[in-house]
Amino acid sequence: MTRLFLSVASILAGLSVAGGAFAAHALKEKLSERAIEIFETGARYQMYHSLALLVVALLLSRAEASQSLLIAAGSAFIIGIAIFSGSLYALSFSGIKWLGAITPLGGVAFIIGWGCLAIAAWGYK
Repeated sequence: MTRLFLSVASILAGLSVAGGAFAAHALKEKLSERAIEIFETGARYQMYHSLALLVVALLLSRAEASQSLLIAAGSAFIIGIAIFSGSLYALSFSGIKWLGAITPLGGVAFIIGWGCLAIAAWGYK
């Protein structure tokens, strides 16, 4: 899982940078200011949680005890990015308002990930 999380974190972080640059330059003329803000929020949270996934991978590489909470945290961060950031990207391009109702589910996944990481850290030596 360490290699998988390191690879996924790196790819998602790189895509976040590319997406942010794309929004700032290529989309400026095509989307409304509000749609660009929504897109940038997705990219920002994608970067935050890509870095969190990187931390999880590094902790996994050094973990001596049970790794299940770290794996749960990393999985939750990936799911959160897909749902939270993905729904914001789709909303910014499509304008379909109900996509915004899905976004909090990704936020819940982020919170679960942080909770699992906190519990895992408590037992970390």
